Amino acid sequence: MKFYLISLGCPKNLTNSEEFSARLLAKGHEMVFTPEEADEIIINTCGFIDSAVQEAKGEIRWALAQKKAGVVKKVAVTGCLVERFKETVAKEFPEIDTLFSISAQETVEETLTKQGVILEPLSKSLYLPEYKMSLTAPHTAYLKVADGCNNRCAYCTIPFIRGAYRSKPMEDILREAELMTQNGVKEISLIAQDTTSYGTDLYGKPQLVELLEKLLNINGLGRLRIMYGYPHRVTKELARLMAGTDKIFHYLDIPLQHIADPVLKRMNRHCNAAQIRATLDMLKTEVPDISLRTNFIVGFPQETEKDFNELQHFVQEYEFDNMGVFEYFREQGTAAYDMEQIPQEIKAERSAALVETQSRVIDRINKRLLGTTLEAIADGPDFGRTYKDAPDIDGKVTFTKPVETGRIFKARVVAAEGYERELEPLAD
Repeated sequence: MKFYLISLGCPKNLTNSEEFSARLLAKGHEMVFTPEEADEIIINTCGFIDSAVQEAKGEIRWALAQKKAGVVKKVAVTGCLVERFKETVAKEFPEIDTLFSISAQETVEETLTKQGVILEPLSKSLYLPEYKMSLTAPHTAYLKVADGCNNRCAYCTIPFIRGAYRSKPMEDILREAELMTQNGVKEISLIAQDTTSYGTDLYGKPQLVELLEKLLNINGLGRLRIMYGYPHRVTKELARLMAGTDKIFHYLDIPLQHIADPVLKRMNRHCNAAQIRATLDMLKTEVPDISLRTNFIVGFPQETEKDFNELQHFVQEYEFDNMGVFEYFREQGTAAYDMEQIPQEIKAERSAALVETQSRVIDRINKRLLGTTLEAIADGPDFGRTYKDAPDIDGKVTFTKPVETGRIFKARVVAAEGYERELEPLAD
């Protein structure tokens, strides 16, 4: 069977695509890169927010049109959309040949031989995948250390989709990282819904620092990158570990969502503004060159002008290197769904204003970056990223001269405008 894969959504979903695709390849099936070459289209969907749902449905319609036109024989759909909406997707798209849940991905070859809806309960444990391939560049890879979430934020559908927080056993993560390193991966990004809770379910307390210490002992390890930390669970111990090694990029993705206490409380975030500020101040003290990425939601129910102004001032003050801004969208089944909503035009105005505020922040950061030396990684001969930029999420940089793809090196910033920066590679 020749299959054409469409993988939507976040890096955590991408790792699922990598795992079940590798299982198919190991059994003699072939991945192709145009639908015209394929027997079957497989779509791994996202269903986190409405825009992702609509994107997934658009891809399903396109795939079914390919089937109707005789380009492919079958269409299979899996992922978060299926997990969230289950049988309703089958009712909306009865032409789908195989509609299967996330757990059914673990037996993907057998699953794809079946017709109809295959729903299996989420596994209570995470295990080392038997096979794994990379759908990213060969030198960079995501390593999922946990799945699911227990935080129950008022706006979020993840607990309904991915279930309770489940950590992968430490020895399995180490084996996976060793295999990645042996296969030429230079940058391993650790991902979960909340990496800072890693191990709580297995070992009785968070074990991210202990995991990192063991990963640092892997022979030939390139760099580690930490994604998706929860603010008040980022510890001084973690910061000092990062500061003490060049094997962990001095980068941290901490989705903060807001800074005004009334909004944080309604969001059911388990931290307040004082804790957030204390965490950020600690990180900047312990790791002076720390690069911070975050996300904010504007227009959350009952967000006042005062709340939003506090958020704007906070963004100006803390100068995040990378930042996502999202207008709150009402998701059925979440606690915030029945709260008093804010008009769409106000959400749009606040989103545009916060993006503009961040643009001015980037201008200030760029002035300080000019002439400085940063560690970078080459994604191609003439482009790549600095340690400040996560793959597929943050910005890219260009180089003044060719660099071997996958190389990690020092470079001088010679030009910077917005998120576009040019680096001059330096001699080793």
